[in-house]
Amino acid sequence: MLMPKRVKYRKQFRGRMKGKSNKGNTIAHGQYGLVALEPAWITNRQIEAARIAMTRYIRRGGQVWIKIFPDKPVTAKPAETRMGSGKGSPEYWVAVVKPGRVLFEMAGVPREIAAEAMRLAGHKLPIKTKFIESDHQGDVYVPVVNETLADAKKAAHTAFEEEKHAAEEAAAEADKGGDAHEG
Repeated sequence: MLMPKRVKYRKQFRGRMKGKSNKGNTIAHGQYGLVALEPAWITNRQIEAARIAMTRYIRRGGQVWIKIFPDKPVTAKPAETRMGSGKGSPEYWVAVVKPGRVLFEMAGVPREIAAEAMRLAGHKLPIKTKFIESDHQGDVYVPVVNETLADAKKAAHTAFEEEKHAAEEAAAEADKGGDAHEG
């Protein structure tokens, strides 16, 4: 479970969740993302359940980033306790999420698989979410059959050049064959 190793203060005020997310609202590492559409407290158990759902679906292919961390303690008083006698003890940890916050990122898998994995993860969360796609791929290592994205692009370019060269040779042969036939 995600939780801080240590904190300065054991207990916090509840706070407010007004407005949209100013930080963490863009895809930073991966190619696909899951964005929150509502404000909420997301518990460490919900984050872990969503992560497991995603990684199970993509079957260890690709890479997943968790972009939220539960650093706010939520306290609760024991059942059947009278009023007073102070604030309860910390029970669990939550991440404060505002609309527009990117919750998870993914790279190294096809779009359809990423969309389905994110949909399954969204069902584990207490809020509405949306699947988004980045228009650029950063300099990130994408484990697609143990090669980087740059290697994959280079291989595709080489294959294209070879195909183009073969087509030009075939056209040159056809021209030579046509000239020999006429004479």
